[in-house]
Amino acid sequence: MNLMEVDLEKEYIVEDISTEDEELDAFLFSLGCYSGEPITVISRRKRSCVVAIKDGRYNIDKALAEAIRVNGGSINA
Repeated sequence: MNLMEVDLEKEYIVEDISTEDEELDAFLFSLGCYSGEPITVISRRKRSCVVAIKDGRYNIDKALAEAIRVNGGSINA
């Protein structure tokens, strides 16, 4: 499932990021968003969502949120 499909305020583990842009992949990696790391969706709108990665909060657009695949169940259910 992707970040537009998960429950708010629950922590998930990133499984895969499927962008076709190496610079974007490198940027996400620098934020701490890569396979095996926890991520939480704080809020969601039609065209974007706010995510918590490590100690930061970031607003990402819908296309990027859909490119970040996470495990099927939250780790703090």
